[in-house]
Amino acid sequence: MKSPFFALFFLLFTLISSAQKSDYSLLTISDSLKANADAVVRLDKMDIVITSQRSMNIKIQRVVTVFNGTGLSDIDAYQGYDKSTSVKSIEAIVYDAFGNEIKKVKRKDFKDQSAVSGSTLFSDNRVIFLEYTPVSYPFTVVYNSEIESSNTAFLPQWYFLGGYAVSIEKSVLNVTFPNNLGFKKKEFHFSGYAIKKTLDTDTQLSYVATNILAQKSESLSPSGRDLFPRIMMGLENFHLEGVDGTAKTWEAFGRWYSDKILTGTTDLSEETKAKIKALVGDEKDPIKKAKIIYDYVQKKSRYVNIAVGIGGWKPMLATDVDRLGYGDCKALSNYTKALLQAVDVPSYNTILYGDTYKSDIQSDFVSMQGNHMILAIPNGDNYTFLECTSQDDPFGYQGTFTDDRDVLVVKPAGGVIVRTKIYEDKGNRQIDKGIFTIDESGNFSGSVSILSEGSKYSLKQRLESFQPTEKESHYKKYWDNINNLKLGKIAFTNDKENIRFTEDLQVSATSYASISANKMIFAIDAFNQNTGNVKRIRNRKNPFQVQRGYLDTDEIEINLPAGFTIEFIPSNYELKGKFGEYKTEIIKKGNNKLLYKRSMFVNKGNYSNKEYDEYRLFMEQIARNDNAKIILTKN
Repeated sequence: MKSPFFALFFLLFTLISSAQKSDYSLLTISDSLKANADAVVRLDKMDIVITSQRSMNIKIQRVVTVFNGTGLSDIDAYQGYDKSTSVKSIEAIVYDAFGNEIKKVKRKDFKDQSAVSGSTLFSDNRVIFLEYTPVSYPFTVVYNSEIESSNTAFLPQWYFLGGYAVSIEKSVLNVTFPNNLGFKKKEFHFSGYAIKKTLDTDTQLSYVATNILAQKSESLSPSGRDLFPRIMMGLENFHLEGVDGTAKTWEAFGRWYSDKILTGTTDLSEETKAKIKALVGDEKDPIKKAKIIYDYVQKKSRYVNIAVGIGGWKPMLATDVDRLGYGDCKALSNYTKALLQAVDVPSYNTILYGDTYKSDIQSDFVSMQGNHMILAIPNGDNYTFLECTSQDDPFGYQGTFTDDRDVLVVKPAGGVIVRTKIYEDKGNRQIDKGIFTIDESGNFSGSVSILSEGSKYSLKQRLESFQPTEKESHYKKYWDNINNLKLGKIAFTNDKENIRFTEDLQVSATSYASISANKMIFAIDAFNQNTGNVKRIRNRKNPFQVQRGYLDTDEIEINLPAGFTIEFIPSNYELKGKFGEYKTEIIKKGNNKLLYKRSMFVNKGNYSNKEYDEYRLFMEQIARNDNAKIILTKN
């Protein structure tokens, strides 16, 4: 029988021997790069050669050692292509932990499929990717690819640190470009990282990053886009699917987009124009006209993803949307714009980053940006924004997908950067009013009305579409503080005019209160307990953020069981600080009736890592008080 010491000695001997043959042995990676890492990027090299306004070549070499299944996503061995972008070459070689080659993957062995899925009608965007199932860990993948493209509107970002739990041994960026295209760049979040600019001339740019250690994921951290180092690049004179463009200023870019891309896309048949004019009737107010048309679009059309050639940026013709009844965000926005034009209401295509995580168009970096389109209608000194892909959103409501961010409004005279609607913290309200009764056996029964406004509306309106089992699952998770919960009547009221969503529910539960001898104990806050589950993080590195503040107010009447008296009742409590305010009040209304009042206000904000423990304590204090118990004694 071999001893563990002999086995370890044999493994180390094998590793050392293999290391002499290959650079990809595990032993060649420093211990500091392995710490906290699911994968180590040994080399990430991108060479971009822009030969003209209509020609670009990109070569990528990426060497990644993967330690476990989670690290598989860091391989990034894939390449997109379409009619304007061709894959010249693509290959991969896989090595074992000792640096021995175990598999060579040629182009024909890569998977090739559509680059989009879900609600996509058709697309000529495709992706080639490596699909490899490892026999064991760790292993190393050496990936190489080369593409050529006539599209120079979108230059790739240098974004080598893709997330947490991955280390970077070395990353290299080389860019070559003509000096007459207006090449530009913008650096983000370089501080604290070993990144060096090695070349910067009027035709060349080079960077190298080394020994970037893996970071642990930390709750409430900003997106990697707002945290990790990256470089945006662009051209003032670019090409997009057969159309030359300019991006020297937002005004010039907006003029180009309006003149070259949007022109001719809003024509409608005379029959449709007459129908829309009849629908609007004698209404004169532009916003009221827009409401009528928005409702018409919501009922008539549905969203599908369309990505064919310049269709990624050029909308379908309004006549086609009118005939077919579907379109993507650009098509539906443009169709709504065409209908508004028919009744003399101006509106503008608006480009932005659509996501529940707020991201701005970089206003100081004129370039092709964004992933979504909405419509802007002038409304006094401001705009009313329409989400034309939704069949459910109220008119002018932005929810959490397009709110509070810089966007590009494309006018015929040029583009302008504006801020979308900001839902103020105290406007993101939830108002609970209810009643519950505890009987002599500790059982619970009650009803509650929950009204939601502001950004909270968007979280609740989806409940209307839930199936009965989904509703039950939702509320059992929402009220996980109530064991043995049974749901009775559930009714919803969706007031789209005032943008309010109301839930009316009847609930019951056995053994809500604990009974021991002649004592009964239960939490007085049944309907809106905050768990305060803010993870403890020692030596936190990252800042943290609360993207949207909110205000919860509760007023709950409590009927106590007959034959019991109050032995202990929680004291009124108040808490104030930089993160918000919290207050509870318990009012006695006779021998067996209480009124419980609670308010919880949380500020949105960006905070330093040093403030995290203070925030965690703030939330924990709220959670403890929300779980405060009342004690009753049986007479």
